[in-house]
Amino acid sequence: MDSLKPSIDKARLPKHIAIIMDGNGRWAKVQGQDRLYGHYHGVESVRNTVEACAELGVDYLTLYAFSTENWDRPVQEVSGLMELLVETIRKEVPTLNKNNIRLHVIGNIRMLPEQTKAVLKEAISETAGNTGLNLVMALSYSSRWEMGEAARQLGMDVKSGKLDPETIDQDRFQKYLCTRNFPDPELMIRTSGEYRISNFLLYQLAYAELFFTPVLWPDFRKENLYEAILDFQARERRFGKTSEQLG
Repeated sequence: MDSLKPSIDKARLPKHIAIIMDGNGRWAKVQGQDRLYGHYHGVESVRNTVEACAELGVDYLTLYAFSTENWDRPVQEVSGLMELLVETIRKEVPTLNKNNIRLHVIGNIRMLPEQTKAVLKEAISETAGNTGLNLVMALSYSSRWEMGEAARQLGMDVKSGKLDPETIDQDRFQKYLCTRNFPDPELMIRTSGEYRISNFLLYQLAYAELFFTPVLWPDFRKENLYEAILDFQARERRFGKTSEQLG
């Protein structure tokens, strides 16, 4: 298949792409393997996608790597995922630096194992000076948790006198979210054929274009990303206005 890359308009790239990386377990089952086998192969898809975004000039890429609900999975799978995360981050930091990619993490980091937290902290520090693609890993994250935390912190600041409740609007609320330093995603991709957002960036995806593909995450490659971006570029983004107003 000829590459779709030349068809992409670099001047109209989505500034921020968010991806729900779904289908590792089903992919492994087709191979007659356990779920962790799928997660291990999903790492290559992450590498491929990050590389593609960096090459194109996308500013932000958020990957939904582990939700708060995922803690309820079998202990063996969760432990394996944490080990895979540590191993992958350690291995990939030199490549991130080589490609000028900066790592960020959002989510309830307190729930992560100490070793995982330490490796992430080190990687974030080591890539802090990079000025290219911002790679945001959503770990132990869920949108309802995030909004609950934001509401709690807002309440505490009002109670302590730091914040006048009359000044609370959507701009103020956004400053209490995990994503306060990032623009909202313009394109959200979900793999594996599921048509759900699954508690991912519910507030931030208000005006994102949604793209669903049947491709299981371990099979997702650059061409699949290009397809999603071309679909995004073919849409008219009105933000509540009419086509005539935009014209």
